[in-house]
Amino acid sequence: MISDEIKAVIEDFDLLGDWDQRYQYLVEIGERLPAMPAADKTEENWVRECMSTVHLAVHPDTSAPPKLHYTGDCDTAIIKGVVAILVTLFSGKTAAEIEETDVDALFEGLHLEEHLSPNRHVGVYAIVEKMRRQARPFA
Repeated sequence: MISDEIKAVIEDFDLLGDWDQRYQYLVEIGERLPAMPAADKTEENWVRECMSTVHLAVHPDTSAPPKLHYTGDCDTAIIKGVVAILVTLFSGKTAAEIEETDVDALFEGLHLEEHLSPNRHVGVYAIVEKMRRQARPFA
């Protein structure tokens, strides 16, 4: 079952006509991503499998189980947009909720596979896996 959050993201993109408009919207989403603190741009937070330079950091709150909040950054506009969507989607969730999030439905709904190179596609899934690995210690 696709979550309401994922449906909302897909519906926003569906309002746009063609891939050029969707691409531009993805770039705009990335531009709105809050700046990642320099202290979070560590070797440990780097997504090595990505062609772009991507960093992701997780910050738990004090609830039990903790809700996790992410920061992220990327040096490529389109992938930064994907990072921004994932940071928004995963932030405020528990590790279990992050693990259950159907990112395949999200990416299929956005038609990313059709418009990203195979290497970028692998990198996008590496970003998701990195975020899930970061969440697991808080399960």
